[in-house]
Amino acid sequence: MKDEKAKDEKATLLDGKKLSQKICATLKSKIEKLKNKKPGLAVVLVGDNPASQIYVAKKEKTAREFGFYSEVHRLPASAQEKEILSIIQHLNDSSKIHGILVQLPLPAHIQTQIILNAVSPLKDVDGFHPLNLGRLFMGDPLFTPCTPQGVMELLKEYHIELSGKSAVIVGRSLIVGKPLAHLLLSQNATVTICHSKTKNLEEVCQKADILISAMGKPHFIKNSFVKEGAVVVDVGINRLNKKIVGDVDFESVQKKASFITPVPGGVGPMTIAILLQNTLKSFERSMS
Repeated sequence: MKDEKAKDEKATLLDGKKLSQKICATLKSKIEKLKNKKPGLAVVLVGDNPASQIYVAKKEKTAREFGFYSEVHRLPASAQEKEILSIIQHLNDSSKIHGILVQLPLPAHIQTQIILNAVSPLKDVDGFHPLNLGRLFMGDPLFTPCTPQGVMELLKEYHIELSGKSAVIVGRSLIVGKPLAHLLLSQNATVTICHSKTKNLEEVCQKADILISAMGKPHFIKNSFVKEGAVVVDVGINRLNKKIVGDVDFESVQKKASFITPVPGGVGPMTIAILLQNTLKSFERSMS
């Protein structure tokens, strides 16, 4: 990892799109050898959240492009828990389906944890079931949550040293912040998790060798938050003036960071690649 960089030098891009295509090509090669058998991925989408619809469409397109069987179960925002649970039970029992993903967020009247708990741990390719999160934190994961694992794969691809480094994560969600903290700890990074109640957030971020933002606030992380030569990973996906932008003010931060993820084209494609990787893993387990 670079410690210093010339002021006119821009950060190296952590190209998630390129790496995700590499991962998916490997998956496709494996699936082609299966002949008539295909790993199956099912997505449950409730409501008409525009970002969720776009994301699900990308997952469906990518899954089919690389040889997976794909189903999408779309329900109106008015759908009740029992309807969603009925579909999940059907998917749990289906021999064609090896991975089940419930697209978040769910409508406010739906209890998210009840829905996630209903997915079979053996088909929980998002890694959000309590049994899978428990196994992750015990160091024996079955499925690792896709976005955190995607971040780790990006850092590995670009030979970012983690051992002994200070890693700061802005965001404490169960989807990104908490599992990612554990994955970084497992690689001997010293991890700080920040959130909305953190005092002197800018000062905490300035100490990070590796700064990861997963807070959902467009362009919140400014140049002043970043230590010279830090690695900056932007997990944020936000709509701003009809454009997709991250949590990081990319234009100013790329002049200070040594490595940085673009948005789009950084972590997002990696999330889908790991989802498909987990689905193939589930398929292989079912065949053994």
